Amino acid sequence: MERKINKPVIYSLFGGLFVILAGSLFFMNSAGNSTYNYDDDYRYVSKLFNNESEAVVNTTESLIKPFTDENIKTVQKFYDYKGEETDQENAIINYDQTYIQNNGVAYSGEANFPVISVLSGKVLSVKEDKLQGKIVEIEHENNVITTYKSLSEVSVKAEDEVKQGAIIGKSGTSNINKNLGDHIVFELNAGGTYLNPDNFYGKDINNLKNS
Repeated sequence: MERKINKPVIYSLFGGLFVILAGSLFFMNSAGNSTYNYDDDYRYVSKLFNNESEAVVNTTESLIKPFTDENIKTVQKFYDYKGEETDQENAIINYDQTYIQNNGVAYSGEANFPVISVLSGKVLSVKEDKLQGKIVEIEHENNVITTYKSLSEVSVKAEDEVKQGAIIGKSGTSNINKNLGDHIVFELNAGGTYLNPDNFYGKDINNLKNS
């Protein structure tokens, strides 16, 4: 007995097949025409490495000598309790039958040579002493204070901000150490303790400590 299929059923089957086929063709066409936008990724990565952003740079300074003239030499050393006896003798100041231990280093070699700040900082005081000549004190980071004595001229004043290497005055003479002639005495103090500057030139300011 022959079974007949109703027309509505046939139409439904064909309609379903058409929907499935159309959907498949649309998906394949969309996938084929889609392109990856590399420009979006480039813009995103560029934001991460923005050319306008500032690079992180270590700005910590290292101690430099208070002069640039190569002819300047040490003429009186820092008094070091752990030093050699001959060095200790050289570091004693004899004034009016009084012996004074030198808290800094005396440099000489040229008349009125320029004296520079060994670190950036703020001028604490500028004064003139009858025995030690003109004196400049500068405060720096990490509770470091530097003192420049026996100056003949001073080119800064209290509260001035000075950069490392800036000229703060010129060498001169002092009544307490006349035998040295034209010179300067440079003192380095970190946390209230006098240090031998010759042991710390070229070292990071963060590493200035008594050793």
